[in-house]
Amino acid sequence: MSCNRILLLGRLALKDLWHDRIISFCITSSLVAVIAPLLLLFGLRFGIVSQLQDELANDPRNLEIRMLSSGSYDPEWIAQLRQRPDVGFAIGQTRSLNTLTDLQVDSTHFIENAEVIPTDIGDPLLGHLKIQQENEVVLTQEAARKLAVKVGDNVTLRVSRQLDQRQEWGRRSLVVVGILPAIYFNRAAIFTQSSLLLMLEHFRDGYAIPALGVSSGQPLSDKPTRYARARLYARSIDDVASLERDLRAQRIETSSRLADIENVKSINRVLGLIFNTIAATALIGCIASLIGSFIANVDRKRKHIAVLRLLGFTGPAVGAYVIVQGCLLSLLAYIGGYGIYLIASQIFNRALAGSQATDQMLCRITWAHSLLAMTITVVVAVVVASIGAYRAINIEPAQSLREV
Repeated sequence: MSCNRILLLGRLALKDLWHDRIISFCITSSLVAVIAPLLLLFGLRFGIVSQLQDELANDPRNLEIRMLSSGSYDPEWIAQLRQRPDVGFAIGQTRSLNTLTDLQVDSTHFIENAEVIPTDIGDPLLGHLKIQQENEVVLTQEAARKLAVKVGDNVTLRVSRQLDQRQEWGRRSLVVVGILPAIYFNRAAIFTQSSLLLMLEHFRDGYAIPALGVSSGQPLSDKPTRYARARLYARSIDDVASLERDLRAQRIETSSRLADIENVKSINRVLGLIFNTIAATALIGCIASLIGSFIANVDRKRKHIAVLRLLGFTGPAVGAYVIVQGCLLSLLAYIGGYGIYLIASQIFNRALAGSQATDQMLCRITWAHSLLAMTITVVVAVVVASIGAYRAINIEPAQSLREV
């Protein structure tokens, strides 16, 4: 079929749809009645699940796996833990008693038994906050509030021990290089390099630590490094379950937010089942309605189709004529349905804005989703129109015109 014949076929299809605009409007409306609710339903499902997943993925606390029991782990075990593909961050921790220290700025601003937490490059809890030297620390917002300090100020670390029936104090001046928001850690604590934490443990164990201003005690050179547990974060929320399972297989008691992660996955599965069931039901009803509409439309236009055949249009050309009309009607219906979705989604988002914890939209779809939905709409219309096209191809011009 020549290019001119194709253009002529397209113009005839458009003019025919406009001539029967009431019928065209009815067919288009039946498609809009299916497309708009499905887009809105999918937008709600995608928006709600995406928001829950983003909140899980963006909150590093959901990636943390806490080791509840104490053990004795060497640096090689920590290194092997870091090399696992499902581990995003791991660093050794000392015994719980040695993770507490006093912080002081002056006589009116001090904290007793503040937590000391080891950190390193890549710590998901600190994000962009980095510690490059041993005397640098990141304070939690609660600690910064109690000490009344800001980034760049100095705080004094104090730690005590009983050695040979006398009390000794170790001190070290630290520089605040960052303050961690309370949303991630709401207790008074400091984040520092693991070497400082080991220094506190060795000091309490009776070793000489000149860096803390104490030279009494045993020499430290022959003491091997051991850790009681590890600060551990999975690489993604999908890795939490497998990592926690492997640790428990090593008889290491752990705790995590796996239940919250599984709840989101369960919500996704339930919403997916609901959407797929409704979509399948609506699609079956839409296809049945369209088949009836296209067949009835072809039967109503038997004489017009017969005239086209007598004018030289072949059977495939007449079939293409019917399919082109189906594509045009489906595209018009999708535009109308998408417009209704945009209006309805704005109403949803504004109505639910007051109950949202974030500024994200609860009802939204991406451009990729929009193009995919449009493609599915056109494909369904083409398949259904093909049934009408087959019926149109089998129309005998002479038999149809005999009734004129």
